[in-house]
Amino acid sequence: MGTRDFRKYAIWKDSIQLTKSIYLLVASFPKEERFGLSSQLIRAATSIPSNIAEGCSRSSESDFKRYLEIALGSAYEVETQLVISSEIGLLEKDRLNELIGDLQIIQKQILQLIHKIENSIKTK
Repeated sequence: MGTRDFRKYAIWKDSIQLTKSIYLLVASFPKEERFGLSSQLIRAATSIPSNIAEGCSRSSESDFKRYLEIALGSAYEVETQLVISSEIGLLEKDRLNELIGDLQIIQKQILQLIHKIENSIKTK
């Protein structure tokens, strides 16, 4: 399979929107968190669409799948960091639930695409 256009993937578009939400969220965090949880959240959130895009550039299905797995790991990392943010009082429960809902949609989309790729690899 040739290079895929990452811009056409709903998971890429959704993860860009999530990253935007994370940037807006951490802007409200205290300045002392700038090099702690804030930078970790931004790095992990940015990693999701970045790895989807990078995976799209790979010629093999196995490589694409590997980058999707990295993106999925980053999504789980963001979820964990959001829970920690809530637990230490930086994020209200309602907003936490909203962001986790968005994240879970992305996680499911990535998993579905991984399974689709696995099935296409098996049938070759």
